Amino acid sequence: MATHLDLEEQEQLDQLKSFWKQYGNLITWLLIAVLAAYAGWNGWNWWQRDQAVKASAMFDELDKAAQTGDADTAARVFADMKERYPRTAFTQQGGLLAAKAQFDKGQIDPALATLAWVSANAVETEYQTVARLRAAGLLLDQKKYDEAIKQLDAATAKEFDALVADRRGDVLLAQGKKDEAKVAYAKAWSAMDEKVGYRRLIEAKLTVLGAAPVEAKK
Repeated sequence: MATHLDLEEQEQLDQLKSFWKQYGNLITWLLIAVLAAYAGWNGWNWWQRDQAVKASAMFDELDKAAQTGDADTAARVFADMKERYPRTAFTQQGGLLAAKAQFDKGQIDPALATLAWVSANAVETEYQTVARLRAAGLLLDQKKYDEAIKQLDAATAKEFDALVADRRGDVLLAQGKKDEAKVAYAKAWSAMDEKVGYRRLIEAKLTVLGAAPVEAKK
């Protein structure tokens, strides 16, 4: 009986050796990859948290500068943020805030440059779209209509469809394209939640153009 068990165990051992010889390296590399991915994930989460904390402190500094109207300091802090922590939400928000501070000081070209960075580098499409909307408004003021339309064409966050359409209507109307402006405003009015007060302003624009929404006429 002992001999039989020994032979059976030896056979199983030989099978195990054969299996490991054939698949051992593959299993080892797969295991290494899984462990590396797990370690990398933990390290990435820690790195992200560390980056966010540091970016948050700089955002607070930028926010204080913007509130006091110090556009130059806001721009300087933002420059540091985008160099050190370009992928954090704080830096994306900081860009929008810095651009507003620059605009308030009449620094239009720097504001456009700041918004261009956000629209090109923000991770979330929502931040990209907000940056493009604001840039389109500045370009509209400068009568750079084609450039404004390009900004709006690239604004893709669905949550802002109504505002994008409304701004497109403003640009088209400034170009004298009243019929196209009506279409854009109508799209904006339809897409805007009826509970949002801004919808009444879009309605007024349509009314002035002789295209008041059917519901508004009732």
